[in-house]
Amino acid sequence: LLPGTPARAATATAAPPLRFGACPASVPDPPAPARVTCARLSVPLDWHHPEGEHIRIAVSRVRASGTPAERRGILMVNPGGPGGSGLPYAVTKRAKLPESVRRAYDIIGFDPRGVGHSAPADCGPMGGHFDTPAADPVPTGRAAERAHLASLRRMADDCAKGAAHALPHLSTEQTAHDMDALRAALGEPRTGFLGVSYGSYLGAAYAASFPGRVGRMVLDSVVGPEEWYDFDLAQARALLRQREVFFGWTARHADRFRLGDRTDAVRDAYRRARARLTARPVGGVGPAEFDRAVYRALGRTERWTDLADGLRATLRGGDTALLRPDTPFAGAESRTYEAANRIVKCADGHAPTPRRVVADVRRMRHLDPHPVLTGIEASTCAYWHHRPARRTSLGSPDAPPGLLVASAHDPVTPIEGAHRLRHRLPGSRLVTLHQDYSHGVFASRGNACVDRTAAAYLVDGRLPAGDVHCTGPGLPEPGPRGQEPRR
Repeated sequence: LLPGTPARAATATAAPPLRFGACPASVPDPPAPARVTCARLSVPLDWHHPEGEHIRIAVSRVRASGTPAERRGILMVNPGGPGGSGLPYAVTKRAKLPESVRRAYDIIGFDPRGVGHSAPADCGPMGGHFDTPAADPVPTGRAAERAHLASLRRMADDCAKGAAHALPHLSTEQTAHDMDALRAALGEPRTGFLGVSYGSYLGAAYAASFPGRVGRMVLDSVVGPEEWYDFDLAQARALLRQREVFFGWTARHADRFRLGDRTDAVRDAYRRARARLTARPVGGVGPAEFDRAVYRALGRTERWTDLADGLRATLRGGDTALLRPDTPFAGAESRTYEAANRIVKCADGHAPTPRRVVADVRRMRHLDPHPVLTGIEASTCAYWHHRPARRTSLGSPDAPPGLLVASAHDPVTPIEGAHRLRHRLPGSRLVTLHQDYSHGVFASRGNACVDRTAAAYLVDGRLPAGDVHCTGPGLPEPGPRGQEPRR
């Protein structure tokens, strides 16, 4: 962190109660007798100047199903991102939680500022980011590198134009203050929290700003406490390792996928498929769309079958259906997600220089000529119009210890980040799901060891005596074509 003490933001000590009613159509109904209701919370755009402009945060709630004696308070939930909508998550995540947790907590979802129904971010064309087919995201040669930097500059310019004066304020730290205002409006003394992926970063930011108001906190698939750009690079390297695991898995099932019975043969088939789509895009799928499909698939082993089938279909007949997402990348929800993702990351800390961006692309290409750079979203911060004075603070020695959960081989949030973040939350325990290669663990992978440990902590407040090691499922058997929905 840079030296100096930042201006202290306002805190929410009291707030009028929320008025809950009908939810937007994007929020599904839970199974009866549970019921979801929604409300809006007015918060300052800038918590450092609470007398100024206000925005409204969309909130959802499904009440605890147990008796008053079983109730433990509220459990705010966040699905990740940055840019993910949390409004429907109160319903969708609750459906997967152990029954003891559903009985104990009112599950509270919310769209973070800049997302969904909470003053959604708009970056317009984002420098051509939504063009289909888009340019190759892996620049090769100086001319391509200059074009890549120019596209990042245009993206930053478009976000500055679209977000205007809100650009500095769509940050994780400001969202943490929104969370505390929500806690106050709900009349709760403590904030219970379950955050997945970016949600773990948000939870750690809340603990830094409001350590005395942290309840029981589960941080799943943990983002490490480094700068966003450094995190993005670590993720890109982990994706290369995961892709090699995928190549080996595909080769072991050569009779099913027919892409070769050796890892190098599958790797060659992958490169040929990408090269073919680079030379001649098919069905709107070029190299950028191909890399996005790979990025989506590598993080969840349930999607590997469709990825392998998609490679084979591309090579055999030019069919790219399995490489296309179910919803259009240029649709309204995706545009908001992509905009909020960059705005939040660039508001949270320091930016790389353009020179470093090019150097890191070259380093990644040295590791592999065709790296997956899709997730290096913070590269556009090199041209950002607002430069934060400091990084977002994460964790606090004054916060109670919590429970961190990680998959041993998650490429989206590599487990090293959990080990680093736990030092910011002294006394916290880490639950590791070994022999697992997917992103999202608690109430997601169906692992009894993980779910039982997290539920006992949330309901009874019992942290394990030490770190917990659970056995995962290993790599999956291939499924039938199209079994896992493409996202």
